[in-house]
Amino acid sequence: MRHLFLNGPVQNGPFTFATWPGKAVGIRLAAALNAILGLPPAPHLWNTVTLAGDLRHRQAEGPKIPRQRFEADLIADKYTPGQSPEGGIMTDTDAEVAGLALEMIENNLRAGALTISRETVPTCRACGHMTGTGNHPCNACGSTHTEDRTGLHLVAELAKDRPVLDRSDIHASHRQQPKHLQHTAANVAQRLILSRTRDHGIDLSPLGLHGLVLDPRAGIHATVLAAARRHQVDAAVMTTTQNAANHIAAHGQHFREFDGIRVQYALHGHLPYDHMVSVQPLHDAYRATQEVKDGFESWFLPVLSLRTKTVTRPDQLPALFKHYMRAHLAKPVVADGAAFEAVQRSISAGDTEWITNRQAMANVMAARTERLVAATEM
Repeated sequence: MRHLFLNGPVQNGPFTFATWPGKAVGIRLAAALNAILGLPPAPHLWNTVTLAGDLRHRQAEGPKIPRQRFEADLIADKYTPGQSPEGGIMTDTDAEVAGLALEMIENNLRAGALTISRETVPTCRACGHMTGTGNHPCNACGSTHTEDRTGLHLVAELAKDRPVLDRSDIHASHRQQPKHLQHTAANVAQRLILSRTRDHGIDLSPLGLHGLVLDPRAGIHATVLAAARRHQVDAAVMTTTQNAANHIAAHGQHFREFDGIRVQYALHGHLPYDHMVSVQPLHDAYRATQEVKDGFESWFLPVLSLRTKTVTRPDQLPALFKHYMRAHLAKPVVADGAAFEAVQRSISAGDTEWITNRQAMANVMAARTERLVAATEM
């Protein structure tokens, strides 16, 4: 099975990768794993269908620009000038994604997994935004007046013959299956409304659902599938945190497979980028070059997060830098082909033992250096 790693679409908020590098962990991890497997650079995926995005666009000063351009400009500002992603950018409202999503919805409607039915939902009386239960101000306009409204909606029935998440949905070896996540992801209603009131999104009016868009939790799966289909692979492995997977798994259950391509989740943890200063004494002790420092922060730590799964503590950084430097110093002049192929097989199987194996990591570093040198000579 040919895998392509893709980042779980990043919410397009007011930040840059320079000021919030933790947002780039999934992107960096996917790039590192694809490079080890010898795959071409994948596009960076972005989630633009958010209520926060609606509010930013409404409240933006100056002449009003189209929402698609507004989001594109915000995404472009995330990157250092001249450092746009080699694999390009794809968002969850691109025409390619929207077309695929509607095709998937129609297939699921025919199969009975999705239905269009009349539903009664809490709605803001002032602006018509769908709200949750409880007496709280509308997140879209601040009004406290809500009412129940009945109308047509897209509804998903969770599959009765399989769990929300099973082993085949997680890209991990048997020993590393997240049993707690598999349990908590199932704690949702049996029927889920997949149509939402947003200013921006995958328009559901072709299905007769005017003024509604596809729930972004389903839409980001369609984004990953669209990127995988462009690269003609069998499995699209979405890098994501356990918390994010728990939030999106049920809504994406009917959007994880299409046309022979399967979406899986590769779980990674959070990294303490705000505490990198604690490694400075070791930088000095090892006389680390800027290239070595950058490799630790933007390559090694994201790869390590695939093994830690939850949170890397700040007090672990010095020991991790020492491990990284030992592997770096043990790096052979020429990578051991057999050892490198063993790492590639481990990645394809979802095994992460190689990450803490100094010799395996040294061979990966050697192969990475060879490729970087070859790229500069082209």
